[in-house]
Order: sequence, then C-alpha cells, then structure tokens
Amino acid sequence: MFTSQGPTLRELAVQALSSVERGYDLLAPKFDLTPFRTPDRILDETVRELRPFGPFRTGLDLCCGTGAGTGALRQLCAERVVGVDFSSGMLGMARHAEPGADWVRADVRALPFRPDFDLAVSFGAFGHFLPKERPGLFAQVHAVLKPGGVFAFPVGAPPRFGSPAYLAMLGFDTVMRVRNVVWRPGFVMYYRTFPLREVLAELQRAGFEVELRPMEGLGRRRDGSVRCATVVARRRA
Repeated sequence: MFTSQGPTLRELAVQALSSVERGYDLLAPKFDLTPFRTPDRILDETVRELRPFGPFRTGLDLCCGTGAGTGALRQLCAERVVGVDFSSGMLGMARHAEPGADWVRADVRALPFRPDFDLAVSFGAFGHFLPKERPGLFAQVHAVLKPGGVFAFPVGAPPRFGSPAYLAMLGFDTVMRVRNVVWRPGFVMYYRTFPLREVLAELQRAGFEVELRPMEGLGRRRDGSVRCATVVARRRA
C-alpha cells in the first residue's frame, strides 16, 4: 500500500511518462514507501533458503535499487558485496542505507565484472526486461559468477485466472503497452512477461543447474500450493 509520505499521484504520473532511468531517479527518495519495494519477509526468507548453499565470500545484487536486497546479501557474504543499478538516484539512496557495500552504476545487460562472484541475487526487477532480453541477461550473470556460483531470486505464485490480482496485473500491463505505443521514451515494466517454465528453461540453456525451493515460511494458499519459491541456479563448473 502507498502511505501518506509516499509519492503523490502526480509524482507517479511524471515517473510513468519518463524513461525507466529518469523515472527511478525521480522516485528514488520515496521508493521505500511504495509497494514496489520488496517486503522484508521475502528478503528474510530468501536469506534463510540460501544459507545451506554457502558459505559465500562475494555477492552481487542485480538492479539493486535502494539497497534492500543488498542488505540481505550482506548477511550471506563474508567479504565483498556489490550493488549494481543504472539509476543514479536509486544508487544514491542505497549508499546511504548500506554504506558497507560497493555500488556500481551500470546496465545489467552489459555487466562490467569478471567472474569473481559466489552469489548473485535480484529482487523484483525482471519486469523491466522484455522476454527477448532474458537470455542475454542470464548469460551476463553466468559470466560474472565463479564456477559453482549461485544465481538466486524469489518468485511469487501466479494469481488465479479471474482473481482481483490477476485482473490488476492484466490491466497494468495493458495500460503500459498502450502507453509505450503512444508515448516516448518507453518505460518497460510488465508483470506478466516472466513465465516460470520458460525462465527455468532459459537458465538451463545459459549453463545453470536449476532448483526451485518452496518458501515454506511464507505459507501456502488454500489449494496447498506455495505462495512463493526461490529459484536457485548454480553455474556449472
């Protein structure tokens, strides 16, 4: 939910009519007061799921935003932790929130790193990539991980067809597609372009061994299915 201290409708409208980079520069000071920030309970559960795969020395937070996920990553990595984002505004907030991390402004589709990382994570950013961009993105992550390194991220269960959440996501994506037809610069942000089955297959083709781990700490739905899971993709040696 949005709070009274969060962005106004006017501020959100200005962001939505900007480029992705400029939009997040504008939103950065109030981003943590919006529903777009990954909830702490998901961050905490991701940390819990990843501990058995360690120990980790070095970690990379892709599309780190204001640094919430980087803070979780620091709980898992004994040495260097790096957050990367292409919004200078978001990185400015992240530096303030997590001064012990390193921050790099870059496009994650062209990462400026060697294969030095044991663990890479990402939280809530995949809607900013078109389906055709995912294979290249996963190849970039594979290239910066050490052999045996882990790439992990949480995924929520898809809303049931016809449910309020399903209709809200469908409506949002429809509005964004129309906006991108009639307005420039474009703003890529879609909720329904990350089908799990396709994503897992793309990770395997990129050179990962993939495991899907239920987040039992977040509970289950009425039909018994999990609410959220962690994708754990290990780079083949």
